[in-house]
Parts: sequence; C-alpha cells; structure tokens
Amino acid sequence: MPIPGGVYQSQGPSCFDKMKMGFMIGFCVGMASGGLFGGFTALRYGARGRELVHSVGKVMLQGGGTFGTFMAIGTGIRC
Repeated sequence: MPIPGGVYQSQGPSCFDKMKMGFMIGFCVGMASGGLFGGFTALRYGARGRELVHSVGKVMLQGGGTFGTFMAIGTGIRC
C-alpha cells in the first residue's frame, strides 16, 4: 500500500538543477575526450612542453564547453 503524500513529501530537483547537472556531466566527458584527442593530436604534430600543455588545455576547454552545452540543452528538452 503506498504511503500517502503530505507535508513530508519531498520534491525532486528542478528543471534548472537537472540542466546544471547535465552541463557538468557533459563538461567532464568533453574535457576527458578533449584531453585524449587533443593530446594525441598535439603529440603527432610534435608539440612539447608549454606548447603541448597550452594546446591540450585549449582543446579540453573547448570540448567540455561544447559537449556540456549540448547536454544541458538535451536535458532541458527532456524536462
């Protein structure tokens, strides 16, 4: 038998909270894939030292921002 709701019934996260979580998950996934793909690409072109760190960091932020944005949009559509 289900327990009746009432004053003590808790609500789930709001749509904006779900979109924030989708962005954060997408940002992490995008940064990981950007680190892998950007690292291999930079090493293939012969980047070393500061140039390697700069190019990989740039690709990681771009990938994270792009994938995070699309994940947030997709989560917002599902709300």
